Amino acid sequence: MPCPILRLRQCVLGCLLPLLALTGTVEARSAVVRIARVTTAVATLHDVRVRLDWPDGARQGDLQLSAGRIDADGLGYHLRRLAWRCPLSRDADGLRCAGDLRLGDRRARLALDLRSASTDAVLSSGPARFAVRRTAAAPDDTLIDLARVPVAWAQALSTQAWAGGRLTGGTLDGQLRIEAPRRGPLRVHGALGMQAVAVDTADATVAAENLSGHVRVDYRAFPTRTLLTLDAALRGGELLSGNAYIALPATPVRVRLDGRLDAGQGWVLPRWSWDDGATLQLDGSAVLDADANVRDLALTLRSADASALPVRYLSGWLGPAGLGGLRLEGALDGALRLQDGELAAFALQPHALSLGDDAGGFSLGALDGDLRHAAQGRVDSTLHWRAATLGAVPVGPATLPFRSEDGLLAMRADVDIGLLGGTLRLDGFQLRPPADGAGLRMQAGLTLEAIDLAALSSALGAPAFRGTLAGRIPMARYADEALAFDGGLAMDLFDGRVQVTALAMERPFGVAPTLSADLDLRGLDLLAITEVFDFGSITGRLDGHVAGLRLVDWSPTAFDASFRTVPRRGVRQRISQRAVQNISSVGDASFVGTLQGQLIGLFDDFGYRRIGIGCRLENTVCQMSGLGTAGDGFTLIEGSGLPRLQVVGFNPRVDWATLVERLAAVGSGEVSPVIE
Repeated sequence: MPCPILRLRQCVLGCLLPLLALTGTVEARSAVVRIARVTTAVATLHDVRVRLDWPDGARQGDLQLSAGRIDADGLGYHLRRLAWRCPLSRDADGLRCAGDLRLGDRRARLALDLRSASTDAVLSSGPARFAVRRTAAAPDDTLIDLARVPVAWAQALSTQAWAGGRLTGGTLDGQLRIEAPRRGPLRVHGALGMQAVAVDTADATVAAENLSGHVRVDYRAFPTRTLLTLDAALRGGELLSGNAYIALPATPVRVRLDGRLDAGQGWVLPRWSWDDGATLQLDGSAVLDADANVRDLALTLRSADASALPVRYLSGWLGPAGLGGLRLEGALDGALRLQDGELAAFALQPHALSLGDDAGGFSLGALDGDLRHAAQGRVDSTLHWRAATLGAVPVGPATLPFRSEDGLLAMRADVDIGLLGGTLRLDGFQLRPPADGAGLRMQAGLTLEAIDLAALSSALGAPAFRGTLAGRIPMARYADEALAFDGGLAMDLFDGRVQVTALAMERPFGVAPTLSADLDLRGLDLLAITEVFDFGSITGRLDGHVAGLRLVDWSPTAFDASFRTVPRRGVRQRISQRAVQNISSVGDASFVGTLQGQLIGLFDDFGYRRIGIGCRLENTVCQMSGLGTAGDGFTLIEGSGLPRLQVVGFNPRVDWATLVERLAAVGSGEVSPVIE
């Protein structure tokens, strides 16, 4: 139900006094007054009708009052179809009347007490109570008491300050004073308590739920300017504004602001602050446009204990970036400045700050120094950490020298970081924050040198591969939620070469990241690959390709893969019986040849001429292939020497999930040969 007319005394007396003047006394049997308009300092009543029935000699009469329309422009209220009926009584000091009030389709109870020195009105509906008091000593002031009043009653007044906001739930308690002098601004000030308040906007970009606490408000409305001062202590509840999501703690968070709203423009907040104790303290100023979007902003921040920041303040940004489990320890200072809605400068000073995620994806320990950026001019800064991990892989200490110049943040020099006995080199790093309608853009090159593959395997819990790993990404570029790689990725691995081209990622930090790439393998040592698995051993060299690889949320949805052994001078080509069994299992194949089939179990390994297997994945089905056709099947292993071995596959279409199960069975050793 909307708020009632706050200057109720003027409104009612404006209707009653003409009637009393006509009758002279309240002893007439019946009288009716019709008034086209009654104007008070707060509201104007239109199409007013007052009827009084008071029989001769009766102790009380019957009062009926109605108004077709009530406009309180200063408070934002425009009400329709008011009707009030009550038994009117009189004593030596004034009049009393209490009865049912109907306002449109809403019903309540209104009690009015008109004394010579004061006027009291109480509007009640269920547990909600709205009391108004005025005194003759202060005719321009109205005192309002609220008890469990729904915040929706204040919707119209709220709209004066925030046109797009909707008050959807919660209650208010407290006291407000309204000052409405004939010459001067309308002023509303006082203290209110809030319980489970809910607010939102039509487009759901701003919302609040379960807000509780206390607020002191001072609202002044001039003809062309509105001034607002708030001093609040908020407890519990949730706030949402764009991507920013705030989960308020049970302990009070102190919020203060001074605001100015000029006609046809947005809010100017010359001072505002947010005090959440050791977790976060903010101070600054802001300018909002007419649609409540931040146009200019200047703030400083301090977090003496950053451990609660991810849960209370950062989850709205961390979740879409895949960092919902981020943990922080240590302290943090910073500053931010926006001009015309775009980033003008920022500064970040961590103090022994440690970062990590619950999934164990990374950690960063004892981060210190500073990071500074400016849209104009030049500024240098340096960050350094003492220890870090990528997954379970330990990373050495590092110092990162930055320079910001005319909006571009870059490293002043290449950075070498120790990694598993080798080096990770970061070069060409550049970052340009969102500006001029373009989103975040970032690029960097990456080089790996002499990484100990055995140490890497151990850290990742993978089979104990031998050798070293080296690779190079000439340049990786991130823009428009997509990550592209210039020149692809080249790696020296298993004494061979792996080249990744057409490498790109969509939404790498968002929901369902997608990766696409082509892979080319040349001269990989099969013994170095197979000897660490429970697969059986194969000696020789392997070439292959994976074309059109596409992963969605890190699961393969499409590719065309083919792998072939290639002869190399001085390299033996032998395959163990166990490896034959496993290839047969994966390829849904059988040994061929009666004599060879009977003798196969007598030999530990075999010579081979060629091995080949392929899979084209499409619509969750793998189209299998091999070295070539063999009757109704396809050849997977072509033997050499005696016994002459041949393995042929007979089912060219295999469900991808089934193929994955077979690969898992190979890893567990649960396969046996099939001989025809």
